[in-house]
Amino acid sequence: MARYLGPKHKLCRRLGSCIWNSPQCPSAKRPYAPGQHGQNQRRKLSVYGEQLREKQKIRTHYGLLEKQMRRTFEKAQRMGGVTGANLLMLLESRLDCVVYRLGFAPSIHAARQIVNHGHILVNGTKTDIPSFRVMPGMSVAVRERSRKVPMLSDGAEELPRKLPEYLERAPKSFEGRMTALPNQETIPFEASTQAVIGFYSR
Repeated sequence: MARYLGPKHKLCRRLGSCIWNSPQCPSAKRPYAPGQHGQNQRRKLSVYGEQLREKQKIRTHYGLLEKQMRRTFEKAQRMGGVTGANLLMLLESRLDCVVYRLGFAPSIHAARQIVNHGHILVNGTKTDIPSFRVMPGMSVAVRERSRKVPMLSDGAEELPRKLPEYLERAPKSFEGRMTALPNQETIPFEASTQAVIGFYSR
């Protein structure tokens, strides 16, 4: 499957702000697009340009391809209720995102690799599908034989600085649990879902 293999924070500079809240992100010192002419591209964006940028921020933060993003949006629409809230809930419920939020990986991209390599158990069953939807009450744990992997052992040592309200995990534990559905108030990522709705409704 196609995937982006270039510098991750170069994408932050393209979008104008850090997507992963990293204090070392180069977008803090250079808040303009990368490249020779990056500083000259400061013209005001159109409504479409604003909608596209907000959609790209969400897509980049969760590491999705455009086809995956659109399918998730269409699923959020079919669920009924508030489409924007449904969209963020579906994205935050992905297994790779839950593994990242629990602190087992330093980034969503690393979490996806951990899941792909079969290191994660959901309710005691090996699950290697990053898009698997975690539901409230489900446990997410590191497989016993994988607990000596440095990234996973380091991640389990301490709780993440901002553990979302809908997840719980004890310190020095290799297992966490989703206790409630994510919502816009508890998700640790600010996103303009209204712009995404406007983009896909064109």
